[in-house]
Amino acid sequence: MAKRATPSFEMSPSSLVERFASVLADYPDAQRRKMFGYPAAFVGGNMATGLFAATWVVRLPAEEIEPAKAAGAGSFEPMPGRAMKAFVVIPAADVDDDAAIRRWVERGLAFAASMPAKA
Repeated sequence: MAKRATPSFEMSPSSLVERFASVLADYPDAQRRKMFGYPAAFVGGNMATGLFAATWVVRLPAEEIEPAKAAGAGSFEPMPGRAMKAFVVIPAADVDDDAAIRRWVERGLAFAASMPAKA
């Protein structure tokens, strides 16, 4: 059997990793661990938000995806052409804005908390 090629992902900039840690420090109930080698936050075992390369993503309910995109969020495609439909990329300007990033993070944490907990 042929060995399957594993995609290589670029590391997140250290400034973004530090920003993620700083923001998530205000949410002690979110469990922090890695997803695909990147920092992420989980509630009840469900991923709520995290980093991917140089982007910050957040999980939203299906009915909030299109309005979020209309407000500037991007599609999250860890592999080109394969969008993760429950996640959006937070606009870079919002990542740098304390109030804006907290609104995004809180939406993701609330949605993850509303999902059935994983064992």
